Amino acid sequence: MDEEKKEQQPPIIEQLKEYAETHIKLVKLKAVDSSTSVVGSIVSDLAIGVGLFFVFIFATITLGFYLSELFESFWKGFGCITLIYLIIVVVLIVRKPIIQRTIASKLVEKILN
Repeated sequence: MDEEKKEQQPPIIEQLKEYAETHIKLVKLKAVDSSTSVVGSIVSDLAIGVGLFFVFIFATITLGFYLSELFESFWKGFGCITLIYLIIVVVLIVRKPIIQRTIASKLVEKILN
């Protein structure tokens, strides 16, 4: 009876080979799944970013014309907008390390999840 069971079961080496092949396939599938979700997320975020960029540009132009009308001078209206952007750029330069860490952690989180 013990001999029949031994004959019916494949040898341990074959089982290990099957396990290794299955494990390799699983790792490949997980890598593909992770990379496709990261790429999909990046593409959708990029599309949203482009849309927001256009909204931002047109809102800036509108605000520039509005301020130009208030100050009764194009250079004063658009100069105020330029000053606002200059302040934003200085703040971003000062906060650059914090922004880089945040972006890096979000990217790693997307890759690992």
